[in-house]
Amino acid sequence: MAYLPIHDHGIIGNMRTVALVGQNGTIDWFCHPRFDSPSVFGSLLDDEKGGEFSICAEDQAAPSKQFYWPDTNILVTRFFCVGGVVELEDFMPVGDELDHGWHHQIVRRVRAVRGNVWVRVACRPAFDYARAAHEVTRTGHGAVFRSPDLTMSLSASVPLTGAERGGVQARFQLHQGDHAVFVFRGGDEGCPECPRGPDTDESEALFRGTVAYWRRWLSRCSYRGRWRETVHRSALTLKLLTYEPTGAIVAAPTCGLPEEPGGVRNWDYRYTWMRDAAFTIYGFLRIGFTSEADAFMGWLDRRYHEPPAADGAPLRLIYTVEGAHCIDEYELPHLAGYRGARPVRIGNAAHHQVQLDIYGELLDAVYLSNKYSKPVSYDAWMHLRRIVDYVGESWHLPDHGIWEPRSGMRQNVNSKVMCWVALDRALRLADKRSFPAPREQWYRTRDAIYETIFQRGWNDEEQTFVAAFGERSLDASALLMPLVFFLGPDDPRMLKTLAAIRRSPDKGGLVSDGLVYRYQPELLPDGLPGSEGSFNMCSFWLVEALTRAGRGDPSLLEEARLLFERMIGYGNHLGLFSEETGKHGEALGNFPQAFTHLSLISSAFNLERTLG
Repeated sequence: MAYLPIHDHGIIGNMRTVALVGQNGTIDWFCHPRFDSPSVFGSLLDDEKGGEFSICAEDQAAPSKQFYWPDTNILVTRFFCVGGVVELEDFMPVGDELDHGWHHQIVRRVRAVRGNVWVRVACRPAFDYARAAHEVTRTGHGAVFRSPDLTMSLSASVPLTGAERGGVQARFQLHQGDHAVFVFRGGDEGCPECPRGPDTDESEALFRGTVAYWRRWLSRCSYRGRWRETVHRSALTLKLLTYEPTGAIVAAPTCGLPEEPGGVRNWDYRYTWMRDAAFTIYGFLRIGFTSEADAFMGWLDRRYHEPPAADGAPLRLIYTVEGAHCIDEYELPHLAGYRGARPVRIGNAAHHQVQLDIYGELLDAVYLSNKYSKPVSYDAWMHLRRIVDYVGESWHLPDHGIWEPRSGMRQNVNSKVMCWVALDRALRLADKRSFPAPREQWYRTRDAIYETIFQRGWNDEEQTFVAAFGERSLDASALLMPLVFFLGPDDPRMLKTLAAIRRSPDKGGLVSDGLVYRYQPELLPDGLPGSEGSFNMCSFWLVEALTRAGRGDPSLLEEARLLFERMIGYGNHLGLFSEETGKHGEALGNFPQAFTHLSLISSAFNLERTLG
């Protein structure tokens, strides 16, 4: 198997984990039972050792296309063969009304919709990131795969034969109207037999129940604008990245996908970043999904009650979906990496960093949740008050900032802006709810932060806000200033910053054909070799900043609309976005990324409202 481009994938999931399905019908990434569990199928990171589950037409030259069943996360892959057309339906059953015996599994239905087609199936798991050996037992209903720590089973409606490297396979012909069903699920280690798979009626009931679940959920979306289908796909994707048992939201469901082809910037994003989750709640609230915001606030409430970190910080930067915060980073040297991009890293060392901006994003999300969903409780307020006091004592300190460089701490301007946001939203919330608070002290601190940013974060020579105090380099995070109401979108200083950022990189800017780079590593090194692609979230930030400024300048509004349409064009065939875009328009980094989809929702919402 050769590596598919990152953007040649769709995802399916059950709000506990996801599987990536390539346009060739191969599941090449799947972790069980949670997002951050070790991989069972991981050929995305090593096409020899990683393991995969492939269902495809025997005619390898047959072109294929993918689409989602309308308004759902059920993925359909069609193969157009000489003898006919075969259709593969992939989904993970969801819905409270379903028999719980069918939850937490991958259902793959393949059927001939035209003509007669030969189909090939190959299932070869590779447990624990391809580190654990396993045994295979074929049974009357399929096969059981047993490793020391995990047992999985494959139920099949066709006979399976043995295959190399601990796998099973099948080859069969489907006549028009015929279908076969395969179910991959966690097994009982003590059970020697593979469970019976669903029959025709049962598989259809699972399919229809899952369709009904996703359509009911999506019907709550309040967005009715020009880009409805695009926003719906982003919302459905964000929902897949939530961990339903706790309300946590992962940044992305993958690890090790490179930010530069063949490079070393390969990170594990299968965790909950306080920043990403807070922004995602904003995206959900914007389009009417209040229950997701409520679930995250419940997760957050459990974090409030934990003791502070050793350095006194009231919250950690990164948590697992279950709420743990010990996420040590280590390498998997036995894996070749996606197209040779090494090392493959598991865990994330950024959890040791100091990032003061997270408190602004958090307080903004809490403020919006209080406004559009459930009121903040007194107990939660007392915890928030402690957090705000910490911000007031710490805002002047250097930190690592939003982009998590590995070159040390700086006086990052964005971190100061977000500390201002934390104080500002806390004051607004205290006034709206008449909560007790040291208002005078918070007012003084908020104003001191504001004046310091203008005094030290503005470069008179360059006529722009810069990345860090005393520096000359630009930073795309400055685009957030009008989005968080730090200053007006048509403030002269903001317009000058917008103009500087929109220059091309060879002229000292950050924008190449509407695609925005995060920062200028040649002026502000990040401590890592190599380079990276443009950052998709920042490109949508630019759209939104131009949209807000465009209320007074129609030319900027027109530019915002064109940039938004261009950005949509960088999504894949299903409307999914990775973290970054490469020089040739290819997807780079972990996929799909929550940050990108939530910023798409926000920019679509504000652009629609401004266009009227």
